[in-house]
Amino acid sequence: MAWIRKVRCQARAWQAARTEWKAEHERFKAAQRAARDRGEHPDVDHPGPPPTGFALLPWLLMGMGAFSNLLQGRTPNPWIGGLGLLAFNSLYIYVTFRAFEREKREAVSTRVALLLMGLLTTGLALGYGGNWLMFFPLLGLAVGASLRGPWLGRTGLLLTVYAAAVSAVRGGWGDATNIGYATFLSSMVTAAILGLSEAVRELRAAREELARRAVEKERLRFSRDLHDLLGHTLSVIVVKSEAARRLAPRNMDAALGQIADIESVGRQALTEIREAVTGYREGSLATELTRARSALSAASLEPVVRQSGRPLTPQTEALLGWVVREAVTNVVRHSDASRCEITVESGAEQARLTVTDNGTGKPAGRPQQGIGGTGLKGLTERLAAAGGSLTAGPSPRGGFTVTAELPVESAQFAKDPVTTAPRAS
Repeated sequence: MAWIRKVRCQARAWQAARTEWKAEHERFKAAQRAARDRGEHPDVDHPGPPPTGFALLPWLLMGMGAFSNLLQGRTPNPWIGGLGLLAFNSLYIYVTFRAFEREKREAVSTRVALLLMGLLTTGLALGYGGNWLMFFPLLGLAVGASLRGPWLGRTGLLLTVYAAAVSAVRGGWGDATNIGYATFLSSMVTAAILGLSEAVRELRAAREELARRAVEKERLRFSRDLHDLLGHTLSVIVVKSEAARRLAPRNMDAALGQIADIESVGRQALTEIREAVTGYREGSLATELTRARSALSAASLEPVVRQSGRPLTPQTEALLGWVVREAVTNVVRHSDASRCEITVESGAEQARLTVTDNGTGKPAGRPQQGIGGTGLKGLTERLAAAGGSLTAGPSPRGGFTVTAELPVESAQFAKDPVTTAPRAS
């Protein structure tokens, strides 16, 4: 009757494992159906419900032979054998249920439990032999589930040799071969299957994290582009509208010219916003310098533009164009200046852009220390990502200065160096 109760207990454990797996599988199917109902594409490569210790419980049936010998009275000192069997099963369950969480399986308590299992398996094998040798493959299974990593191969081989040696001492070379092979197979195959399952889950988690970061990066790019585009464009429109209002009473032709510029700026802004939405906008430094002259002149500021050095790559020009746009917008809005100088210098290793005005240096709405404001902060991050830097602050001689520096790419990405004579306007 005790033997029948043991079988029923093992059957109930197996049934519990199946029930747990079915519940996880049903939750996964429900999540897939919910994703389809929302119009989303469900993950077809989902690895399924995570494994638990229940998946390794049925292997305890390998010890049924020793339990049968114990019930049939063919085991000397049955109380010792029964306590040993109970202790081994308890340690096995403890180790396998901790094997599916990295922190728990690498804990000292798990290692101690494995060591106790090894000592107990050795004692039972040497004391009884026969079916009791089957606890070595169970020990190998527990080792494979817990010791994943660089030490697994050495540990598995040492355990195999040790199990074969103990089996040879107790049952001969036939048992040594069978037990050694079963121990090696159980430890290596278990580690391979569980390690592969864990790797698939980690890769899937990494893929989801990369997708999340890509979305955040795209949102940040779009917000920066939208800020820089609309901030500059609206400032130019406001300045030119004010100029048209001032000129209308005394010079209608000049006022109509300003209105035509407003129309042109608005159309160009629509194009740039469409390009920003799709992510294909690449600014042109020459275009931004031309717009800067127009915006500064409309705001009654004297523009002075100097450019010298070798041609720049499109990527470098795009970044410096953003700096010109943001810096000139701040000059028009906040500087209270009468003159603005823009200097572009490109050498063999570095390109440098400087935007300086002769205003008060600390007007309202302008950051007083360091880099402030959404536009300048965003530009600082952009240039830092490209290996450059951006500094902004009051000038020692008065006014405000924005300086951007970028490394020049290798010659294979740029044209032959030429020198453009300084020009001013």
